[in-house]
Amino acid sequence: MSSEFRFEIIKKRGLIRAGVIHTPHGDIKTPTFAAVGTHAEVKYLTPEQVKSTGAQVMLSNAYHLSRRAKKIDQAGGLAAYSGWHGPTMTDSGGFQVMSLGSGVGKVVSMDKKDIAKKHATASVKDRLAIVTDDGVTISNPFDAQVEVWTPEYSMQIQHAIGADIMMAFDELTSIGDSYKYNCEALRRTHAWAQRCLVEHARLSQKRPLKPYQALYGVLQGAHYKSLRQKTAKFLGEMDFDGYGLGGAFEKSQLGEILQWCNSILPENKPRHLLGLSKPDDIFVGVANGCDTFDCVAPTREARHGRIYTPTGDISIHNARFADDNSILDEFCDCPICQSGMTKSRLRQLFKSDDKEMAFTAASIHNLRFIERLFEQIRQSILDGTFEQLRDEFLKKYYGII
Repeated sequence: MSSEFRFEIIKKRGLIRAGVIHTPHGDIKTPTFAAVGTHAEVKYLTPEQVKSTGAQVMLSNAYHLSRRAKKIDQAGGLAAYSGWHGPTMTDSGGFQVMSLGSGVGKVVSMDKKDIAKKHATASVKDRLAIVTDDGVTISNPFDAQVEVWTPEYSMQIQHAIGADIMMAFDELTSIGDSYKYNCEALRRTHAWAQRCLVEHARLSQKRPLKPYQALYGVLQGAHYKSLRQKTAKFLGEMDFDGYGLGGAFEKSQLGEILQWCNSILPENKPRHLLGLSKPDDIFVGVANGCDTFDCVAPTREARHGRIYTPTGDISIHNARFADDNSILDEFCDCPICQSGMTKSRLRQLFKSDDKEMAFTAASIHNLRFIERLFEQIRQSILDGTFEQLRDEFLKKYYGII
């Protein structure tokens, strides 16, 4: 681990911890949420608007940025290219292995037997990503151009993009995959992790003047305890700067899966929970040792008119808000609520021909809602009141009596 990147634990109790991740582009106080800017920007928001939500770090998609990687490199890296100028992260492209390998929704499982059993009309030809031990052949769904993604190629793309934190190339299985297939996929993920480390070291030595990029190993293994413990031990003994926790599994299993992994992973390295942002998942993640989180849901749901409030989500499209002149959340300190925008006005914006203002306003509010929740969680860890905050927040949010 470079001196430019290090993780400092400020307070810890069991697996719960508050800390600071030091990066070349600034510090990240944890636990926290990474705003997702898939294409190097959060949709409909300027970098200044993203910062106004309290976001400390932005996560972008290496697969979607791959064709711009050279330009991003020439611009000085992701932070400068995006105008964000703060800590950044990239995923590896591994998610596309599953999402495109599943035939864009046509095939749930990449296991041939499961495909035959559950989807008799589907076949391997439906897939846009084909996995081998060497890597993944991906057919771009937009222009049909074929690309071969290997661990080495993922590292080359992510090094060019230049994020402070990047992920090792992995194979994300689907929730329908069998135990046998998960064993095969985990074997590949482990082999690819080793190849990523080798290529990462080569590229870092090749460009010594470039700011250090931390590399996280990514844990898979679905809902199988033996596989999760195996990968935590295997990757935990390797020279990664931190760890990403991924995989498809039932929501109810999240806590035990994280406990299996984080009880084994090195305590002095940060852990990132990939792709989750619902309040109950956040509290489970923090309680079981996760430091950073990301998900597209807050802004994606905002663009569909789903607004986060302390008493649960609302759909601003509902007719009952047509004449509702109350603000979105009286306790919210986001710029939208502070401006006095009412539910009625936001609903009107969503009904208008030009919806961009509505998308912007709703996205700022939802992102601030999640960022503020993490600020409260961090403070509760420092104060020793985490469980009290969790119980009170979830009771109010989900209406649990």
